[in-house]
Amino acid sequence: MTGPAPREQVLTTTCPRDCYDSCGITVIKRDGVISAVRGDPHHPVSRGALCGKCSTAYNREWLDPRRRLMEPLKRVRPKGRRERDPDGDDACFEPVSWDTAIAEIAERLGSIVGSHGPQSILNAHYTGTISLLAGVAPMRFFNRLGAVEVAPDTICNMAGHVALRYLYGTSVDGFDPRTAKDAACIVVWGANPHASAPHAHDHWLPEAPGKIVVVDPIRTPTAARADIHLQTFPGSDAALAFALLYVIHRDGLIDEPYVARFVHGWEELKPVIAACDLDRLGAVTGVPLPLIEEVAHLYAEGPSLLWLGQGFQRQTTGGNVMRACALLPALTGNLGKPGAGFLYLNGNLSQRGMDEAYLSGAHLAEAWRRDAGAAAAPSAVSHMDLADVLEDRQRSQALFVWNMNPLGSCPNQERLRRALQRDDLFMVAADLFRTDSTALADYVLPAASFLEFDDIVAPYFNMSLSAQAKVMEPMGHSLPNLEIFRRLGRAMGFEEPEFHESDAVILETLMSRSGLGESFESLKAKGMIWVPKDPALQFADGVFDTPSGRIEVASARAEADGLPRVPQCWSDARPAAGNLRLLSPAHAWLLNTTFGNVQKIAVRLGRATILLHPSDAAERRLREGDTARVHNRCGRLDLEVVVSSDIPRGVAVAHKGRWLTQDTAYANVNVLNPGTKSDMGESTAVHSVEVMVEALSR
Repeated sequence: MTGPAPREQVLTTTCPRDCYDSCGITVIKRDGVISAVRGDPHHPVSRGALCGKCSTAYNREWLDPRRRLMEPLKRVRPKGRRERDPDGDDACFEPVSWDTAIAEIAERLGSIVGSHGPQSILNAHYTGTISLLAGVAPMRFFNRLGAVEVAPDTICNMAGHVALRYLYGTSVDGFDPRTAKDAACIVVWGANPHASAPHAHDHWLPEAPGKIVVVDPIRTPTAARADIHLQTFPGSDAALAFALLYVIHRDGLIDEPYVARFVHGWEELKPVIAACDLDRLGAVTGVPLPLIEEVAHLYAEGPSLLWLGQGFQRQTTGGNVMRACALLPALTGNLGKPGAGFLYLNGNLSQRGMDEAYLSGAHLAEAWRRDAGAAAAPSAVSHMDLADVLEDRQRSQALFVWNMNPLGSCPNQERLRRALQRDDLFMVAADLFRTDSTALADYVLPAASFLEFDDIVAPYFNMSLSAQAKVMEPMGHSLPNLEIFRRLGRAMGFEEPEFHESDAVILETLMSRSGLGESFESLKAKGMIWVPKDPALQFADGVFDTPSGRIEVASARAEADGLPRVPQCWSDARPAAGNLRLLSPAHAWLLNTTFGNVQKIAVRLGRATILLHPSDAAERRLREGDTARVHNRCGRLDLEVVVSSDIPRGVAVAHKGRWLTQDTAYANVNVLNPGTKSDMGESTAVHSVEVMVEALSR
């Protein structure tokens, strides 16, 4: 006799990873237990399939109580013991209740505030999740506390943000990807959709009717499939932008009426373009002149879209690079019409009707200033300076880490590890898993996964709003990020309403204030909505949030900040004799350090590798599979050699994101990153790192 058939339930939610796609997800439950996590077949982005990394992780480690953090942990042994095995039962921690953990953390923080002030408490976070309640709303606690924020975007894309604000007044209002149907040309510059936007690689680009141009030093799968690949030498992006502008100007393709009406400073910029030597720029970039001329005409004649990636501004002159490239739409009139525009990030939450100030509790900083008698909030610090700050006991008595794994992601890795081992540094980390960073914490707090609480996702590519719907109860004693910080706030004696508002109230408040005519329940029922319903045109009103109200190709604000008034035709010098320029891009199977602990992915990754051009490998007597010693003044790594013609001579590639515990050296590529800053925003210049590569063994 057979039993009753299992009861099957199909639920939908949204992936909140730091990815352009923000895929719709279908969760299959049988008798109340999740049996499969898949792409939503009805979602316009996922179309029934998740990327390989998310599908692998969400159906394994995310659902595995043996791998997840299940209860709060308190350190009971000194730091530095067996942190090389953060996933093991290392006897350095003991489980405690939430009441105990919250009370003891609050007591210690109160003592630090009393002795050193809240400015000695650092708040380090980034985009481990980009959902609104888990990613933004915890700032309510830190705003009220008066802690110093480690500026999130300085580890990634701040130079580009600053540069675009000089020109356009915004960096977060990009083109609507739905307008690709009207574009004659799409230029993808410094982005690698195959790794960082896999569904855009699989669907959006192939389905666009226009020509696809990719600018990238690496022949990625996206570049290989493009109609034209401009393979530049790293550091020559601004030179390529000016080469394109030179041809556009020479051949009469400047949109003079648009420039006259909407652009400020053209007369200052024009002689800079006219003075360019096209032959020299071709040699500097490594791009053949016929291709430069072809792309210049293709783009200028348009209508054209320009996808400005985050990778190419991670250079010492990354801000100037972004300003130079962003001149193209302004001078060709590729704005304000179908099939035209540029995109860095569509990160303006107000465009989706979301009240970010309410969400983050920006006004709570006023309460702290009132209590402390301070004139202003403490200044943020750059991730490039994190090791410096943590080595200074007066500036750093406590560190909160949430939504990131700084030991695996930040520069000056060896110095940072030693600083985190300070016995007098009080460190609290919240995560789903034990990580390289949680292994050095004093308290480790178990965070709930995106499958375990309701939230909203506002993608930074598509103009949409999606429901992240709870499909299971939090695993073990884990809690959503916001609930952790609500409890801490109450334990600290914060009496403001924000520390008593439930998630449900916040979600309904956000939706009711949005003007979209939707509740959170209706958003959950639909899964996602387009905002606006029809494709938007970028800067259709011709209004720009700059001092002149126009596009400022000549910027008094940049000049006041010690920068050139106009973008410059600069390129980096080639690496010093014997050195290679090291690029550390995203891996298709990792997302920063997310997924680095997924066993099936770790097997797929194998040993850490370095890609070398055949000539560079031969010059160093290295062959495929050899072990190379990669080093500079900051650190060293031993990596397996992969010989590849997909990169230019003089360049090496070692992907970011590996967990330190995966390798016997207890280090990843960031051990080679000295934390040099870009020219704008105190942001990372990680792609300007130079290394020496030598044969170690065969």
